[in-house]
Amino acid sequence: MPIYEFRCRQCGDTFEVNRPMSSAADPAHCPAGHDDTVKLLTTVGVNTAAAAPAGGGCCGGGCCGG
Repeated sequence: MPIYEFRCRQCGDTFEVNRPMSSAADPAHCPAGHDDTVKLLTTVGVNTAAAAPAGGGCCGGGCCGG
C-alpha cells in the first residue's frame, strides 16, 4: 500500500498516511486533530545498478552454461 505525505497548514507538522491508491485524493487529518492539510509531492528512487548480475539468469549465466 502506498504511503502519502501530508503537511498540516495550521501547525506545520509533516506526517505520512498509508492508504490504497484509490483513496490517494482523499483528505487527511493531522495527528494533532487539524483538518487543513495538503498532500505533498514525493518521489520514489529506484536503484537498478544492483538489480541482477550481468550475463543473464539468476546466477549470471553459470547454471545454464551461458
